[in-house]
Amino acid sequence: MTSTLRPAETTEAVTRRPGRWLALSVLVLAVLLVAVDATVLGLATPYISEDLQPSGTQLLWIGDVYSFVIAGLLVSMGSLGDRIGRKRILLVGASAFGVLSVLNAYATTPEMLIAARALLGVAGATLMPATLALIRNLFHDPRERSLAIGIWGATASAGTAVGPIAGGFLLEHFWWGSVFLINLPVMVVLVAVGARMLPESRNPAPGPWDLPSVLLSLLGMIGVVYAVKEAASHGFTWVTPAAGIAGAAALYGFVRRQLTLPAPLLDMRLFRHRGFSGAVLADLLTILGLSGLVFFLSQFLQLVQGRGPLEAGLAELPAAIGAVVAGLIAGRAARRFSVRAVVSAGLAAIGVALAVLTVVDRTTGYPLLGAALLVVGVGAGFSFTVTSDVILSSVPKEQAGAASAVSETAYELGAALGIAVLGSIVTGVYRDFTGPAGTPAEAHESLGGAVEAAAGLPAPTSEAMLDAARTAFVDGLALAAGAGAAVLLAAAVAAWFLLRGQRLDDSPSR
Repeated sequence: MTSTLRPAETTEAVTRRPGRWLALSVLVLAVLLVAVDATVLGLATPYISEDLQPSGTQLLWIGDVYSFVIAGLLVSMGSLGDRIGRKRILLVGASAFGVLSVLNAYATTPEMLIAARALLGVAGATLMPATLALIRNLFHDPRERSLAIGIWGATASAGTAVGPIAGGFLLEHFWWGSVFLINLPVMVVLVAVGARMLPESRNPAPGPWDLPSVLLSLLGMIGVVYAVKEAASHGFTWVTPAAGIAGAAALYGFVRRQLTLPAPLLDMRLFRHRGFSGAVLADLLTILGLSGLVFFLSQFLQLVQGRGPLEAGLAELPAAIGAVVAGLIAGRAARRFSVRAVVSAGLAAIGVALAVLTVVDRTTGYPLLGAALLVVGVGAGFSFTVTSDVILSSVPKEQAGAASAVSETAYELGAALGIAVLGSIVTGVYRDFTGPAGTPAEAHESLGGAVEAAAGLPAPTSEAMLDAARTAFVDGLALAAGAGAAVLLAAAVAAWFLLRGQRLDDSPSR
């Protein structure tokens, strides 16, 4: 990976690729595309509930099927990019992402929207590994690469701010499907500029793309995550262990097959590197602890506290600001102190902020919410930027796509599990609320369903039902925040030990 024996002029030529910063600007558009899509869904959820009338389970599937599919395909798509070219797969994936966004926007049933979100996950699986892998191949100087990763992460965080604000504006003026159409102009610019500016890179000796490995990875990830979701939502039925066992068997088969293939989709020896494994685990646990809460936060701001969608989007802005600032200085902080100190401190800060959110109620003022979100953003900006740098610098650049895919798989798997587990905590507590006589069954499916049902009830019954429903929702949200805080604090402790002795490289790589 590194060399100190090359002449200075050769090193300089290698590490200072012309146009690398312009190329980076194209890559961050892809990150923006994915980040905006992920964040606008939460704001649109109340409107989707009103229009498509999904059940509580369907609403969870709308929220997490994208993550299920993307988690199952990231490794395969990252490896495919290493083989056919990262630029090529990025541009094809971005084009497909734009087209499928239109399909999402015009979905007319919950089932159609779930299917469209799943297809969007297939396209999304091509984007994130390709962007990180191209950064690894564009920036050979470690300090420049750290800054580039910081900008990459800051753009993702900025997308989480732009998404709710733009989505809020659209939701106040148009129908819910418009939030998906904001992907189109970004996609057009990305493809048009990326075709000219991005250099192609691939593994010079990749070997064949193994289709059985692709299927085993997809079936394994979906099976395991589905089992967790069903167990959390509905308890153990015969389907739950069957799906879990089938998924685990497929993942076991995937690992065994990778160990025997001369050119595997994923080199399992990467996990022998303690820094690589520690960074991946930290990412997974962090997103698991955060995602379920974030998915329901927009509903809290709108359906409980009565904010409009644009105001709710602006209310989430401190998290993005904190993440942007922290991401830009994370590499420097990790070199001045240590990798484990920065990552563990960031994770602990998120855990403390989530613990504070356990005291929220329906009348909690914005200063407390805003401060907690700011701390969450700062902690996430430090930890995610440094762990991404560790993961990329732990592997040869020929394997950058596969390694990036592992990083993103941890992120998406954590998101899916977080929505499934923590989201199911919220849903489970909410469903048990005691409403007045005449409360319809659909009011127990989701808070959005209760708000819609209230419109057709007499005023006293409507007010009493909404009061009980909102109280139950907040109780579930507080419980999920406590569970998330426990996960984040445990992740901070794990990162402290697993990242011991890990440093960000300062020597240029070939």
